[in-house]
Amino acid sequence: MVNPRIPRSRIPTFTLFTSVISLALCTFFVLSFLFTTHSYSSNQHHFTGSEGGISHGFESIRRSILALKTDPLKPRLDQIRKQADDHRSLALVYASYARKLKLESSKLVRIFAELSVNFSDLMKKPQYRTLFSSDASPVDESVLRQLEKEVKERIKSTRQVIGDAKESFDNQLKIQKLKDTIFSVNEQLTKAKKQGAFSSLIAAKSIPKSLHCLSMRLMEERIAHPEKYITEGKPTPPEVEDPNLYHYALFSDNVVAASVVVNSATKNAKEPWKHVFHVVTDKMNLGAMQVMFKLKDYNGAHIEVKAVEDYKFLNSSYVPVLKQLESANLQRFYFENKLENATKDTNNMKFRNPKYLSILNHLRFYLPEMYPKLHKILFLDDDIVVQKDLTGLWKIDMDGKVNGAVETCFGSFHRYAQYMNFSHPLIKAKFSPKACAWAYGMNFFDLDAWRREKCTEEYHYWQNLNENRTLWKLGTLPPGLITYYSTTKPLDKSWHVLGLGYNPSISMDEINNAAVVHFNGNMKPWLDIAMAQFKPLWTKYVDYEQDFVQACNFGS
Repeated sequence: MVNPRIPRSRIPTFTLFTSVISLALCTFFVLSFLFTTHSYSSNQHHFTGSEGGISHGFESIRRSILALKTDPLKPRLDQIRKQADDHRSLALVYASYARKLKLESSKLVRIFAELSVNFSDLMKKPQYRTLFSSDASPVDESVLRQLEKEVKERIKSTRQVIGDAKESFDNQLKIQKLKDTIFSVNEQLTKAKKQGAFSSLIAAKSIPKSLHCLSMRLMEERIAHPEKYITEGKPTPPEVEDPNLYHYALFSDNVVAASVVVNSATKNAKEPWKHVFHVVTDKMNLGAMQVMFKLKDYNGAHIEVKAVEDYKFLNSSYVPVLKQLESANLQRFYFENKLENATKDTNNMKFRNPKYLSILNHLRFYLPEMYPKLHKILFLDDDIVVQKDLTGLWKIDMDGKVNGAVETCFGSFHRYAQYMNFSHPLIKAKFSPKACAWAYGMNFFDLDAWRREKCTEEYHYWQNLNENRTLWKLGTLPPGLITYYSTTKPLDKSWHVLGLGYNPSISMDEINNAAVVHFNGNMKPWLDIAMAQFKPLWTKYVDYEQDFVQACNFGS
């Protein structure tokens, strides 16, 4: 079967027909476009006439295309408008965020809302609306410049407000500012602490006027009537060396404080005539101390008053501390007169107290040599008050230990690590940083065990090693903790209650149950800065009836 074929003569005819149809359609669309343009132009500009409308349509298209291609101000106008719209939107966003955060009682909300309205009002001004009403009309450069100027002014104002308010929105900025504030406050706090510590040290260690007055009046009495108080050349009373009596060691240059210790101990003793007090002071206060203890009987107790200079073996060739105190570096450490130097080590500020230059503070390490005929002795600080009979201490079995003391550690506090430099290999090898510390102030010493253990030699060994203060800072507690490291017997805490010179939270039940209360700290009971709730415990043992005390208005 043969398939039918299209004749070759018909192909040109079909192609021609298709071309005619395409041409007709193109002509139709062109005429339609021109007619539409003509109608639009007639409505806008009130032109009439079909030929005029057609020609105007062509002219409008031509001008629009030329305007877009040739007017250089159009992009500038668009850029200004875009900047204005962007900053208006930015102000709205900040206003919304401020409203969400409720910042400053919506003050910022109002400010940002006003900025946004300002941009909108600017674009609605009649002189600027013409710039955006027709793309065909050319841009007036003078009007554009004025618009640009006002937009820039508003943008500058908006950015300034946003910059000022950024702190309220930027958390990182807030955190950094808070860190800066904390650092600044810490700097001020550190400086205030140093100045406060320095002022506190002056207040605590200065001699009150009344106390100075009393010392001077007692010394005046000693000079005026030497025959009443002279002890040179007289035989030593047998009670002073009787090991069967109760002996106390008291080292002080404060006449009132020393008298309170003796007065409180004798008033609370069951048999005060069996108690012997060995009072040692310096040469300057010897006369005043002699008069003070001669003016009163103290219930029959025996009182020996001597100067440290009377013990001839206490010299720089034997006592390491005296030799070290001759060092220029150590003297400079104590006597720096600039506040910034004197307070550069706040933690050890108290060790700059010149009392540590006094051998009185180190006599406690020489008790067996000072009292060679005694077997036991009770050491008392001059800032304590005795509230009960203390003879029970002589009945305690010391288990061969040298030092009977109340321990002060609790938790991680008052451990050896707080008093010594455990980064030093000698300290680290010899002692445990967790060992419990104890308190000076009331210490019962077995002098026979002391001699057997050679504690004074041990003290000298470590004190010589610490000449440059690398093992511990100054003071007597660290060398005491070292010397009696394995030879201390813990006593019941009711024997010795501490902290009345710095801790206001000590309960009165604990105080009333204590045999001895200790005003350790800066708030000594004879100072104006003493704590009012504890001061009566001390003042009730001051002899206010004594003429010299009254003459100096002591305690008033």
